[in-house]
This record gives sequence, C-alpha cells and structure tokens, in this order.
Amino acid sequence: MPPHPRPEIESLVPTPHGGYHADEWNARGTVIDFSSNVNPFGVSPRVRDALHHAIIERHPDPDAGELRDVLATRWRLPHECVIVGNGSLDLIRALAIAYIRSGDTALVIGPTFGEYRVAAELMGAHVETCTALAQDDFHLDVQSAAAQVSERHPRLAFICNPNNPTGACLARDQIVQLLSASSETLWVLDEAFIAFVDQAWSSLDLLARFENLVVMRSMTKDYAIPGLRLGYALADRDIIAALNKVRAPWSVNVMAQAAGIAALNDDAFLCATLDKIRSASSELRASITRLGWRVVPSTTHFFLVDVGDARTFRATLASGGIIVRDCTSFGLPEYIRIAPRAPGENARLIALLQDRLEHDEIDPSSSL
Repeated sequence: MPPHPRPEIESLVPTPHGGYHADEWNARGTVIDFSSNVNPFGVSPRVRDALHHAIIERHPDPDAGELRDVLATRWRLPHECVIVGNGSLDLIRALAIAYIRSGDTALVIGPTFGEYRVAAELMGAHVETCTALAQDDFHLDVQSAAAQVSERHPRLAFICNPNNPTGACLARDQIVQLLSASSETLWVLDEAFIAFVDQAWSSLDLLARFENLVVMRSMTKDYAIPGLRLGYALADRDIIAALNKVRAPWSVNVMAQAAGIAALNDDAFLCATLDKIRSASSELRASITRLGWRVVPSTTHFFLVDVGDARTFRATLASGGIIVRDCTSFGLPEYIRIAPRAPGENARLIALLQDRLEHDEIDPSSSL
C-alpha cells in the first residue's frame, strides 16, 4: 500500500476552471470562445518571428536573465527585484511555499481566482475571505476588509486588481488603506489584467513605500500567449531571493523567454489591439444591455452578465457554437463572464442571443 500524501493534500479541493476544454473542442468542432479573457486580436509578428528563431536544442537560461533585464529597465527597478515564472500561477505557488507555515492565516479578497486559496491550503494555511457583494456591483467594502486585516494579520493576502471575474478595480488610496492595515502581512497584488484598464493608475511606486508588497503581472493575457505560460513579479530583493530559492529550475522555457522579450519590444502592436478591445467591449456590452440583461459595470474588457442560471445559459449558447464562462466556480452561479472578440464574432453572439430569445430558450427576466 503506497504512503498517504500530506493531510493538506488529502483534504485539498482543487479549484474548477470554467473555460473551454479539449473534450468540448473535440465534441463540438468549430466554436467561438467568449470564455477566454485573452487578447482576441492575436500575437505580435515580432513574437512569431522570435519563436521561429528560438533555439530549443539547449536548456533555457534558468534565471531568464535577458527577459528580467528588459522588465527591470521598463519598470525602473533593479534586476534583483524581478522574477519571471511559468505563468502567474507558478509564482503564486512559489509565494505560498516560501512564506506560508502550517496553521498560518491567509486572506483572499473575493470572489476571485480560486488558485490563491489552493496555493495557501496546499501549505497548510487557514484561508479567510473578504467578499465583495453583488448588490454593490462587486465593489469591495475596503474599510471592512482593512478592519479584518488589522484584527487577523494574515501571513499572506491576495488582491486581484482589476479583479477576475468581476472587473472591479480598487483605487490607489484603497490599496494603500489595505496595505497599511498590517505590516506583518505579505501582500500580493495580482495585476494580470491591468493592461486592459483604460487610464489605469500605477502601483509600482508603492514598492518603495511597502517592503511587504509583491506586484504580479501576467504576459499571457494582453500579449495573447497563454499557451506559452509567462508571468513575472516585482518586489523587494529579499522577497525575490526567497522565491528564487523555491522555484523549479528552468521553469520558463526558451520559447516563452524569447516571446516575452519580443512582445515587450512591440508596444505599438499592443496599444493598437488594446484600442480595438476597448471599442469591441463597449459595443458588446451595449448590445447585450439592449436585449434586456443586466451587465455588471467593469473596468476591463471582460464583464459579468446576470443570467439567473449560468450553467443552463452556457449550455444553450454552446449548442449554437458559442462558449461563455460559467461563473459557478467563482461562487457566482447566476452569472456568466464574457470577453469580447472581433466585431464579426461579437455580432454572431448577439444574433444567437436574439435567436434564443425569440424561441423562448433564454429569458432576461429570469435574472431579476
């Protein structure tokens, strides 16, 4: 009989991910995927060229040195304050491994990405949540959250800003209020979707003020390279040193490193696609609202729609070749999340919604 895993592993409940999976691709064939909140306008030609010339016959640089240098220069930070990971999740797990002790308290601001909880519980933490409410359009009660932090002093706290899946974004003074609530807490500010926020404020100067702050960024969403897995974190050099001790060697492959450097050197392509995304998102929200559904205000390109029964709604659209994100896994079974695509594809979504409305297969009033 094989040995049992650690008790934390036996009791761990993996977070379900509600995106589109390979079995559905195989079963349905051609679909339009609105469940993915990745840049729908594709990859920079410079990235594709870099991938073509990447040398895969040798090991990648274990420190991703050139990519770290590019990031350090861009954000005006020392090289030692930057770490690159195999997607943001790689760094979330590394933070938990490096800083959480069994029995510690971790705080998650929700409803949000479930992997924060999983990473903390993996290391034996007790996870508390502070949840924004639907009646407030998922805007966090920051004063209440700060009071909870001041009382509990969690070892690690996660803030997704702008938040996935709600699209809510905390203001600078709100973030400062939370960070000031506990100097004993390692704060993780996950800005995976910050590029999609129009006129977003910069959090990076807060790194000099709060030595217990980690700012995380994903490169898979805005640069449209989720298949390569690439993210990075910015923090005090001592925090980065700790993460370097626990992360797996060669975790960022040659192609991901090459793609990251190329993407960062093509700001014009990114800016052009972000303009298209904002326009497409605005038009799609307006069209869905006109059909009678309540669209939750969002600072990002993706947004929530109150449909009453997300699983049934998703299945109805999937039968027509369109996939949306069922938000049940976020604890929001009444909501779907939609991320815009190209205008022609967005028009097909609206046409399918109109068709299903006419055939009484879906009803906006069911969410009221």
